[in-house]
Amino acid sequence: MENQEPTREEINALKSATLLEFGATWCGYCKAAQSTITSELSHFPNIRHIKIEDGKGRRLGRSFQVKLWPTLIFMKDGVELKRLVREIDAGELRLGLALITADQAPL
Repeated sequence: MENQEPTREEINALKSATLLEFGATWCGYCKAAQSTITSELSHFPNIRHIKIEDGKGRRLGRSFQVKLWPTLIFMKDGVELKRLVREIDAGELRLGLALITADQAPL
């Protein structure tokens, strides 16, 4: 996970499909979700994936009202369209990824 987190303004300014993943390296739920997240993202190479180390004093997580980890936020052009929290289901993850890439041309 990145040490230098982007600002909320930087996230809001991102164009195209972005998946924000809030979590912590020591979080059991986060570790358990990694294989599912990696596997599903492999089918969507056009999606920007930003992993954010969350915790006390981390402003970006607070600005998105993240309370549990992992929290996946599906964004398109700086707008949140969907979120998944805690136990990540592959089918729901795939639906979220498809939602934010619906009108994108493939690579």
